[in-house]
Amino acid sequence: MNNGLKNRSGGEKAITDEPVCIDRGSGNVFADLGLPNPDLALAKAELVQRIRDLIAERKLTQAKAAKLLGLDQPKVSALVRGRVEGYTLDRLFRFLNALGQRVEITVHPNEKNAEARAVVVT
Repeated sequence: MNNGLKNRSGGEKAITDEPVCIDRGSGNVFADLGLPNPDLALAKAELVQRIRDLIAERKLTQAKAAKLLGLDQPKVSALVRGRVEGYTLDRLFRFLNALGQRVEITVHPNEKNAEARAVVVT
């Protein structure tokens, strides 16, 4: 019986009763992957997700979004696909402003763990 599961070499994968080890993530996939500056990468990803959602909610074409954001269409295409190289947080904030959003930054002491450096975008 073919269960549709394939292994990496393309052959069928055997189903076993062996337990599977699953590691719980940290909440930041960029840190889990060992990428540099994971907090910054996560913040940018969350901002781009918000930008993508606003463009979709308004049913903007990429060309119209480009005009609004002061970019060209290929750059909007790359941005909404998560290509954030070369974009600072400040620039992403300005894109959100151009889409009618108010960006607020709140800074307060981390009472639970003074060493933690988390960035949360709401």
